[in-house]
Amino acid sequence: MAPTPSTRQVDRIVNSQPSQDGDGVRIQRIHDFGGGLDPFLMLDELGSDRPDDYIGGFPPHPHRGIQTLTYVIHGGLTHEDHMGHSSTIRAGDAQWMHTGRGIIHSEMPLTDQQGLHAFQLWLNLAARDKLSPATYRDVRGAEMPTLSGQDASLVALGGRWQDTAGESVTGPLEALAGQGAVAHARLAAGGELRLAAEASTLLVYVFKGSLEIAGTPVTQGRLARLGSGERLALTSREGAEALLLGGEPHGEPIAHYGPFVMNAHEELEQALRDYRDGTLTG
Repeated sequence: MAPTPSTRQVDRIVNSQPSQDGDGVRIQRIHDFGGGLDPFLMLDELGSDRPDDYIGGFPPHPHRGIQTLTYVIHGGLTHEDHMGHSSTIRAGDAQWMHTGRGIIHSEMPLTDQQGLHAFQLWLNLAARDKLSPATYRDVRGAEMPTLSGQDASLVALGGRWQDTAGESVTGPLEALAGQGAVAHARLAAGGELRLAAEASTLLVYVFKGSLEIAGTPVTQGRLARLGSGERLALTSREGAEALLLGGEPHGEPIAHYGPFVMNAHEELEQALRDYRDGTLTG
């Protein structure tokens, strides 16, 4: 008889913290540059109906050594970069940026009747990819497939997601660092979502309501890192929305300074010199 698949339990819970970035944009942030969320580095939640909290946006700034994934719930963001890309994403859309050797970009906010609500994830690039060419891509909400549960649904932004009955979907972003997978889960009151979940790193960030992971409650503004196992069981009494993040750790040294993430302090110094000299982007 085959063994019963194990359900993943909550290993630890991390609270998001208020912070600011860009031109005074107020955010809720979770970050770990010590490898505790590998291959993920940071999750920023931008959410406010007060324009003063975000209207300054993120003027032109550089990056090297990471990927970013920005996902909009309400409002929108306009992206421009040194490669000539200029585009706007709105509710349900995402933009993915592989910074590689270097990119200089800006992100300026747009609002709708509910203000602005968006997320930005940072994923660490493996050492072999940190000086690779920069690339950029928009993804529209209509391109993202949906997986249904019991009074619940999952929208796949990237990676492959499968329920315990064997039905699966693959998000349009297939080149996320660390075999990354990202999804938006919605659970109505009494909803249930049961997934196959074999990624080494599995994270759940609740941004609306509260849910239970294998019986452990996780409330709004908190991220749960899960232990090992083969199944993920999400339920909610009152209804909830969450980001699900999966991936494989690089297990490499992480050196971080501002918008640059490399493997050694000397590489950070080189990035700073390249930016000052105007050679960051190649």
